[in-house]
Amino acid sequence: MQDEKLIPLSALQHYAFCPRQCALIHNEQVWAENWLTAQGKVLHQRVDRGEPETRKGIRYERGVLVSAEWLGITGKLDLVEIELSTGNMKPVEYKRGKPKRDSWDRIQLCAQGLCLEEMQGRPVRSGALWYWQVRHRDDVEFTEQLRDETRSVIAGVRDLLTSGHTPKAAYEKKCDSCSLYDLCNPKLSGNDLSAGYVDALFDEENRQ
Repeated sequence: MQDEKLIPLSALQHYAFCPRQCALIHNEQVWAENWLTAQGKVLHQRVDRGEPETRKGIRYERGVLVSAEWLGITGKLDLVEIELSTGNMKPVEYKRGKPKRDSWDRIQLCAQGLCLEEMQGRPVRSGALWYWQVRHRDDVEFTEQLRDETRSVIAGVRDLLTSGHTPKAAYEKKCDSCSLYDLCNPKLSGNDLSAGYVDALFDEENRQ
């Protein structure tokens, strides 16, 4: 993967949430803020400004830059906890909302663990997601199933970015919370029959 452009870790979460959102942001360079993304930005800025510290045998490193050339991904981690007695590392990702049933956040976190593994040459078995809305921390084991799902998303993002293609819109309930809702317009785009209408006109002309 050394000859290919490294994929930002954020793109994995975007893709897992919605491939069209990922394409709009990373292929078409489209972005818009809403109150959810604004809160998330403030939260990450607070975390990144924190100084490294050691408490009860744990070293806390913030704003850690990582990359995994073999996997082709790169990014900045909110927090890495390092157990001084063993050297074991655990990435911690801060999220504005609350725990989700879907695996978008866990995939992004697992990719962080894979970066640390490649850089340090030792296994990273788990990470944690800290949710600001509920003030709750979820520990996440990096199972083989989650690792496979994460690698699959990495491959999907790479294909999407290489192709430059933007998938068509398909409205789902989760679209309502997307900051790109007005730009994507999933209800209108997903039900756009204009292309079929034009094709039908040409077919009609050809039959005459």
